[in-house]
Amino acid sequence: MEQFDYNKAIEELETIAAKVEDPQTGIDDIDRYIKRSQELIEACRAYLRGARQNVDSLLS
Repeated sequence: MEQFDYNKAIEELETIAAKVEDPQTGIDDIDRYIKRSQELIEACRAYLRGARQNVDSLLS
């Protein structure tokens, strides 16, 4: 399994946001982009929760 790259996920979310804002983007594409952004957001949240737990365990 590929290691999660938080920075790449953020970059992809920024790209998706630009595409969704583009009036030329079709509704079917927007639906696909929204689903992908939901996946990325959840992965980012999980990553940040893990990072917080690591920091908390180091400080304990």
